[in-house]
Amino acid sequence: QVRLVESGGGLVQSGGSLRLSCAVSGLVFSINAMAWYRQCPGKARELVAAISSDGVTNYSDSVKGRFTISRDNAKKTVYLEMNSLKPEETCDYSCAADRRTMVPFNRGSYDWWGQGTQVTVSS
Repeated sequence: QVRLVESGGGLVQSGGSLRLSCAVSGLVFSINAMAWYRQCPGKARELVAAISSDGVTNYSDSVKGRFTISRDNAKKTVYLEMNSLKPEETCDYSCAADRRTMVPFNRGSYDWWGQGTQVTVSS
């Protein structure tokens, strides 16, 4: 059974930083593409960042330069380092995994999803 469990969400002040983690079980992981999405109130779900099995990363324009996605294959964990957070980035953040080694950015869907972790940025 595949499980993705996010952690690291919470309350942070505007301009602050948070690091999200997503622990994966039931997959080889090292051969799986991974991604972070967010769902903000009143908005469509947004792909924030993605990383291929060999570490190639892509970001949405809205977070480029502030967020960093990374992976630790030995720990079967993917991370999202978020800096300079803004109040409008108060959202539920979810990680996703795919059976493929790479998913075209914003042109593909993912096979497995976590439950999400809430990030609240206060002004």
